[in-house]
Amino acid sequence: MVSRLALSRLAPVLNVARSSASAAARRNIRPARSYATSSDGEQHSMTVRDALNVAMEEEMLRDETVFILGEEVARYNGAYKVTKGLMDKFGEKRVVDTPITEMGFAGIAVGAALQGLRPICEFMTFNFAMQAIDQIVNSAGKTYYMSGGNVPCPVVFRGPNGAAAGVGAQHSQDYAAWYGSVPGLKVVSPWSAEDCKGLLKAAIRDPNPVVFLENEMMYGISFPMSAEAMSDNFLLPIGKCKVEREGTDVTLVGHSKMVGHCMEAAEALAKEGIKAEVINLRSIRPLDIDTIIKSVKKTNRLVIVEGGWPGFGVGSEICAQIVESEAFDYLDAPVERVTGADVPTPYATVLENLSFPDTPVIVKVAKRALYRTN
Repeated sequence: MVSRLALSRLAPVLNVARSSASAAARRNIRPARSYATSSDGEQHSMTVRDALNVAMEEEMLRDETVFILGEEVARYNGAYKVTKGLMDKFGEKRVVDTPITEMGFAGIAVGAALQGLRPICEFMTFNFAMQAIDQIVNSAGKTYYMSGGNVPCPVVFRGPNGAAAGVGAQHSQDYAAWYGSVPGLKVVSPWSAEDCKGLLKAAIRDPNPVVFLENEMMYGISFPMSAEAMSDNFLLPIGKCKVEREGTDVTLVGHSKMVGHCMEAAEALAKEGIKAEVINLRSIRPLDIDTIIKSVKKTNRLVIVEGGWPGFGVGSEICAQIVESEAFDYLDAPVERVTGADVPTPYATVLENLSFPDTPVIVKVAKRALYRTN
C-alpha cells in the first residue's frame, strides 16, 4: 500500500521526461533569479541552507526533469528548511513528500533516474540512509558501468552527514569513507556556501549518482559569495580541491565542517609565525590527490583533519596515496591524522565534545609536525 501510494504521487512526474510541462505548470514557476552586483563591488553573503535551496531552485527552473523527493520536503519545507518554498513554486508533482521508508523512496529515485529524470533524494540524515544502502551502492552505483555506459543514473542523494549535537551514536556517523570506497559513486563534502551551490548544481547535472554530504551544524552559517557564485550558471567541478589559504610551513587538509577548524588553526598558527596552507577537499571521490601532493612538496608536512573514525578513513586513504607518491620524499615529518575518537559517539555533552577535533587540537598537532611541541 505504501509503495502504491508513493508511486501514485510520483507517476505524474515520470511523464515529464516524455512530455512538455503544461501551461498551468509554467505559470506556477517564477522566472529565474537575478542577482544584482553593486557598482562598488560589494560582496554578497549567503547561508549554507540558502545556497542549497537556490541551487535546487535554479536547476529545477533550468530542467523540468529535476524533482525532489524525501520525508517532509514539501509541506513542512524540509526537516532543516533546505527545501523551503520549493513546493509553493513547483507544486507537489515536483516536490514530493514520501512515506518514512528510505529503501522505498531511494529505490523510486534510482528508478526515476534510470528512466531519464534527475531526482534529488533527500535523507533526513545519512544515518537513515543505511536503510537504503543497497539502492545507493548497488542499484545506483553500478548500473551505469554494468550497462556499458548506456544507462546513466543521474540521481543525487543529499542530506546532513556526520555529528550534530546531542543526537547520540546512531545519528552521528560520518559516511564519507563508506561511500568514498565505492566505484561508480561520486561523493561530495562541501564546506562553504559557494561550495554547496556550485557543487550541488554540478551534481544534479552529472550523469553519475552523486552522494552529497552536508553538515547539520553548517546550515545556518553565512559565507561571502562572489558575483560569479551568485550567477545562475555557477558550477564547481566535482573532483577538484580548493586551496583556501596559502602557506609554506605545513599543509592542513579537511572537508566539510573541519575546513572551518583548519582555517581557525591556520589563523592561530600565523600569530606564532607559522604559515599553514589550508586545502578544502570538496570532493571525496574522485579525490584530487594532485593538489595535495603539490602542497606537500612545498610545505614538507601534512596534517589531515576529519570528523569520522580513524580506522579506514578519508585521512587514511590520503596518507596512503601520499606515501605511495613522489611526495613521500619531500616529507620532513610523519603524516599526522586528526580524527574523531574511535568510539561510538557519546550522548553526554562533555564526552561528545572530546570525541571530535577542534581548533586547539589541530594547532597542537600542526606544531608537533613542525617539532615545536609534543
